[in-house]
Amino acid sequence: MQLHISPSLRHVTVLPGKGVREFIKVKVGSRRLSYRMLFYALLFFTFLLRFVFVLSTVDTIDGDNKCSTIGCLGKRLGPRILGRRPESNVPEVIYKVLQEPISKDELRGRSDIPQTLEEFMSEIKESKSDAKTFAIKLREMVTLMEQRTRTAKIQEYLYRHVASSSIPKQLHCLALRLANEHSTNAAARLQLPSAELVPALVDNSYFHFVLASDNVLATSVVATSLVKNSLRPENIVLHIITDRKTYYPMQAWFSLHPLTPAIIEVKALHHFDWFSKGKVPVLEAMEKDQQVRSQFRGGTSAIVANNTEKPIVIAAKLQALSPKYNSLMNHIRINLPELFPSLSKIVFLDDDIVIQTDLSPLWDIDMNGKVNGAVETCRGGDKFVMSKKLKSYLNFSHPLISSNFNPDECAWAYGMNVFDLKAWKKTNISLTYHYWLEQNLKSDLSLWQLGTLPPGLIAFHGHVHVIDPFWHMLGLGYQENTSIADAESAGVVHFNGRAKPWLDIAFPQLRPLWSKYINFSDKFIKGCHIRAY
Repeated sequence: MQLHISPSLRHVTVLPGKGVREFIKVKVGSRRLSYRMLFYALLFFTFLLRFVFVLSTVDTIDGDNKCSTIGCLGKRLGPRILGRRPESNVPEVIYKVLQEPISKDELRGRSDIPQTLEEFMSEIKESKSDAKTFAIKLREMVTLMEQRTRTAKIQEYLYRHVASSSIPKQLHCLALRLANEHSTNAAARLQLPSAELVPALVDNSYFHFVLASDNVLATSVVATSLVKNSLRPENIVLHIITDRKTYYPMQAWFSLHPLTPAIIEVKALHHFDWFSKGKVPVLEAMEKDQQVRSQFRGGTSAIVANNTEKPIVIAAKLQALSPKYNSLMNHIRINLPELFPSLSKIVFLDDDIVIQTDLSPLWDIDMNGKVNGAVETCRGGDKFVMSKKLKSYLNFSHPLISSNFNPDECAWAYGMNVFDLKAWKKTNISLTYHYWLEQNLKSDLSLWQLGTLPPGLIAFHGHVHVIDPFWHMLGLGYQENTSIADAESAGVVHFNGRAKPWLDIAFPQLRPLWSKYINFSDKFIKGCHIRAY
C-alpha cells in the first residue's frame, strides 16, 4: 500500500496493493481523503491507545486479575456497554470473613484488637497482612466498636429515663414549702375563684382552658404565658385539675400569685362529683395496666439486660415505664364531658407547653362537626418531628390493629387541643377509648407501647379537625436542633419528650422560652434554689 500526500497537504491518496484490496473488498484506488479526517482519525487512535494502556495498568495493579490490553478493554467496557455493572474488585475472601458471625464471648478480654482506625492501619502496614487477615482484624474491630456503642447508647437511654422520671429536689422543695405556707398562712388558702366569680366557671361566653397537672412550677408557667399573651385576659377562665397531694401547694401558689383579671379555678379530682360516684373506668384501667406492666415488662433491669433488641426499641420500652404514662393526670382528658357538663367548648393544655400568642382565635375555628381540633404530625419541615403516622404508634403486626386502621394515615398531637364538648357528647369516644384499653390489656400490652396518645388516636379516629401548625409546635423535648427562630414564631411550643425544661437534661438553648415566665426573685423560687441556668 502506497501513501501519496500532495505538496499543499490538501489531498492524501491511498494506493492499496493487490492483497489489501482483496482483503477489505473495497475499491479505494483513486479515493481521496481530506487531511482533517486523517488528523481526527489519528487523534482518536492515539487517545484509544492511551485509554487501553491506563486500563491495563489498573488491572495489573489489582493483583491476580491480570489480562492483556485487549482483554482488559473488553472486560471493563463490555459490561458498561451492555448496561451491566462490572465485577467488584474486592477479593471474595473478604466477603466470606465479614459474613461469618462472631460472638461477644470471642472478643471478651482480648487486648490485641485495635481500638482506633489509626492503630488498625498501622498494624496492617507493619504486618503486611493478606486479604483474609485484613478482613478478620477489621471484623473484630468493628464488632467490638458496635458492642461498645450499643452499651453506651443503652446506658444513655437508662440515665435519661431515670432523670426524666425523677422529681427534681427543687420542685419537691417548692411543693413542701407551699404546703407549709397553706397550713400557716390564711392568704394561701383563698377560695379559687372568689365567690362572686364562680358563675363564670359555667359561662360559655368566656374562653375556657383546662390544664391537668401535679407540677406546680410547670402549671405556673403555662398559666402565666397564657394570661400575659392574651389580648383579652378578662375573658379567660383557667380550670386547673390536680391530684390530692398537690392540691394544697397548687392552691397556695395561685392564692399568693393571682393572675388578675383572668379567673383561675384550682380543683382536685376528688372534688368532682362524677369522680367520687361509683366506679371510674379510667381508674380501673390504670390499675390493670400497672399490674400487667409489672408482669410483662420486667422492670428497667430486664429491659436493659436484653441483648437482642435494638437500643431504640429498649428506649421505647423504658419510656413506656415512665410514671407519666400511668398518671391519672394524663388519662383524665378522655372524661372531659363528664368533668365539665355545662361547657360547650374548651382548649385542653398540657403542662409542658408555653403559650406565645393570644389563643382567643381558636374559638372562631369552625370544627365542621368534629370533636378534636389538633395539629397533624406527618407534614412539616422537620422530618424528625413531623413524620408521625399511625404506624409510628400502633403495632400493625397485630391483626386487631391491621384490620381496623391504615398504617399510613396521619397522626395528630396532644398538648394543645380544641374540644367541642357538645359534639363529643353525641359520640361514643370515651367508650371506644376504654374498650381499646381493655383490648390492649388482653393482648399483653402488644397493641401499642407509649402512653395515652395511641388509644387517643384510636378513640378520636374520624373525629379530628386539622388546625394550622402555627398553633402547636412540637418536639422541643427531644429535637435538639429545633430552630430558635421557628420556635419563637410559633403560637404554642411543646416540650414533649424527656428533656423537660424544668430538668437538668433540658436543651440549654431552648430553656429560655420557658424560664422567661418564671420570677426568679420570688421568695419560694429563691428559697428552693430554682435558677434560670
